Amino acid sequence: MAIRCQFEGSNEVGVFAKLTNSYCLAGIGASANFYSIFEEQLSDSIPIVFASIAGCRIVGTMVSGNRHGVLVPSTTTDSELQHLRDHLPDKVKVQRIEERLSALGNVVVCNDYVALVHPDIDRETEETIHDVLQVEVFRHTIANNVLVGSYAVLSNQGGIVHPATPTQEQDELSMLLQVPLVAGTVNRGSNALAAGLLVNDWSAFCGMDTTATELKVIESIFKISDTPQTAITTSMRKALIDSMS
Repeated sequence: MAIRCQFEGSNEVGVFAKLTNSYCLAGIGASANFYSIFEEQLSDSIPIVFASIAGCRIVGTMVSGNRHGVLVPSTTTDSELQHLRDHLPDKVKVQRIEERLSALGNVVVCNDYVALVHPDIDRETEETIHDVLQVEVFRHTIANNVLVGSYAVLSNQGGIVHPATPTQEQDELSMLLQVPLVAGTVNRGSNALAAGLLVNDWSAFCGMDTTATELKVIESIFKISDTPQTAITTSMRKALIDSMS
């Protein structure tokens, strides 16, 4: 099931951590309680690496990655880069990128096979994403928002997108990404999905304010519980619409 947690009183756990199928990055300086939640759920499967990027602990916002690699902005120091390379699995490639849209977590959303990126990202960055993360790359928006990394969360099982995303666009994106998608929220109606939600193929972590309805949608679309998939298109969607109206 999805686990509720906070980072130093903040429900935006996705700002301070990055979760993939081969590693978890967590910003330094949080309480032992926050780290223990991740260690309890993940330490048997993947390494948890405590890190900073450009001296900041908002690693979830600053980096993008999947099981193949992790991309970090040019402001990442040499020591931070070496720390990542020393503690991540050998198969995970760590690459620093010269990109003016430096908050990579906001402008890239990906799983292990495909990535959506900000329409104005540099061509060289697009090629690096393709090479390092080993994904197909598509320039796209989500509900007319260019910050695709902020308004969508993907795994290899499914995805959740901005609540204002039209059904037709959801269907088009689902075909493009080859995973089922649903429009939803976290943290009691927040559309900043990536800020409040971390997922991989077997676990999910979200902010403490996330409601039971939001949790059920998350668990169903990412297939991390026994909730039937059909629940999304019936009672879950109705409850989501009711909560936004």
